[in-house]
Amino acid sequence: MSAEDDRDNENRDAQPDSGRDDESSEQKPDKPPIYKRPLFWIIGGAIIAVVIVGAILYYLHSRKYESTDNAFVDAHILRLQPQISGRLTWVADADNRHVKAGQLLAKIEPTTPLAKLQQARAGLAEADAAVKRAQGSLVAARAQVEQARANAAAPRAEAANAARDLARYRDLEAIDDNAVAATQLDAARAQARSTAAQAEAAQQQIATARAQVVVAERALDAARAQRKAAQAQVTQARDTVSDLTVSAPIAGQVVNRSVTTGSTVSPQTQLMAIVPDHVWITANFKETQITEMKRGDPVDIKVDAFPELHFHGHVDSIQRGAGQAFALLPPQNATGNFVKVVQRVPVRIEFDREAGGADWRKYPIGPGMSAVPTVKVR
Repeated sequence: MSAEDDRDNENRDAQPDSGRDDESSEQKPDKPPIYKRPLFWIIGGAIIAVVIVGAILYYLHSRKYESTDNAFVDAHILRLQPQISGRLTWVADADNRHVKAGQLLAKIEPTTPLAKLQQARAGLAEADAAVKRAQGSLVAARAQVEQARANAAAPRAEAANAARDLARYRDLEAIDDNAVAATQLDAARAQARSTAAQAEAAQQQIATARAQVVVAERALDAARAQRKAAQAQVTQARDTVSDLTVSAPIAGQVVNRSVTTGSTVSPQTQLMAIVPDHVWITANFKETQITEMKRGDPVDIKVDAFPELHFHGHVDSIQRGAGQAFALLPPQNATGNFVKVVQRVPVRIEFDREAGGADWRKYPIGPGMSAVPTVKVR
């Protein structure tokens, strides 16, 4: 048998089988596409309805809040500088540690300030002695006035008696020329003039004593003025000595210490900085986000350093003006290539310690750390 015969036989054997397959395929009905099935539209409609309802609910919920990631922790950082130049003899080891207000942080070597303080105190003591001497002189001058008044009492009395005697002799002479001898009248005139002169001299002594009182009072005023000047010098010297120590003016954490014992410092040297206990959030919201925002609105705060914690706060204030208006070089918009850009407005947010929120004081939260505040505006 040849190869061609074999192929013919195989073809004949295959023809009956193909006929049977066609018959079976004609007997099976065609399935409709999936998009024509009712179940597809039921499930699809349910999914679309859920998505629409979810979108509406999300919109209604999200429109109550305004959030931004352009926010950071802020505080008034205090940088300590000495008031005088000198060498540090002691510096507190307080890096990243909390200090109380008034706590000693550094000492400067005492040299000239102490000598000036001692000199000023000596000047004050001398001024006190001068005041006491002036007070004594015033007391003596007033005593002299009293003594002069007492001494003038007798001459005045004698002058008054002599004047009365002279007047009596004159009256008698007017009645009868022979009633009074000429010698008696002359003696009365002389006595009256003498006693009047003595009384005048005593009165001059009183005036002189009073002048001495005025001089003593002025000397006392001058001594008191000198004492005030000496006291001012002592105060100034004491302040200079107090500048030899550097203390914490406020409570907070010491950071960025740049000196150590033995360092030479001047009033331009920054010793260290203190981060106060009071910090807040400065959030730069878009100007379109502050439409409904007002003071007192509750805020949920998340700090990037502690993403699992939620802190509570409230809106303290909203800056009147965008941040660009306070830049060193404000933008000039009066140009032909102006492009409108949504500006940012700083909003100050204070931390609260309400129930359910974390206490920010227990965590190392400081200036410059990033935060994400969410303000409930409705």
